[in-house]
Amino acid sequence: MTTTVKTQTRDIAQQSNLTKLRGEGFVPAVVYGYKTDTSSIAVSEKDLLKTLREVGRNGVMSLDVDGKKVNVVLSDYQMDVLKGKFVHADFLAINMTDELEVSVTVVPTGDSVGVNEGGVLNQSNREVTIKVKPSAIPESIEVDVTELAIGDTLTVGDIREKSEFNILNEDDFALVSITAPRSDEELETTADEPAVAEDEDAEQENTDEATETKE
Repeated sequence: MTTTVKTQTRDIAQQSNLTKLRGEGFVPAVVYGYKTDTSSIAVSEKDLLKTLREVGRNGVMSLDVDGKKVNVVLSDYQMDVLKGKFVHADFLAINMTDELEVSVTVVPTGDSVGVNEGGVLNQSNREVTIKVKPSAIPESIEVDVTELAIGDTLTVGDIREKSEFNILNEDDFALVSITAPRSDEELETTADEPAVAEDEDAEQENTDEATETKE
């Protein structure tokens, strides 16, 4: 059962009203896609946040657009990072029987052998793209990193056959790797490198200036 969010139409010609609209607790948005004319709408930010908590970022919700129920997913959005508020949202109308391509978060699980030996876990890519029916879109995909030792990398190819989802990324698409901890000597060397480079640049500039003076 999908959650229904009420909407109201808005006049795209009155851009000056967007600030007022947001101030009243609404999010300017656009809905488009399957059997739906592209429409400029506004939704209650409170209702949208409540719905996203219920269905998840990739979940299906129903928009009430002029009395017509439209099944949608939140395809894109912009946020005001400082205020933590929505600035704009794009809703994609979908056919519940057709598969979609969606990006899903990758979540490493388990205690890595390499990390227990002092290694560092690095998540190269935090999302993968999958093709799935709207009713089966997961909030995230878990990948077991228990057997990863220092120097190992987990790729899409390693999880493809184990996954219940059709992952569209290439087999060599890296997900998680375990790297050796950097020694104090390496850290000190790295910290010194920019200074050395700057000194060399300064020395080169001084040489160039001296050359120009002579000329």
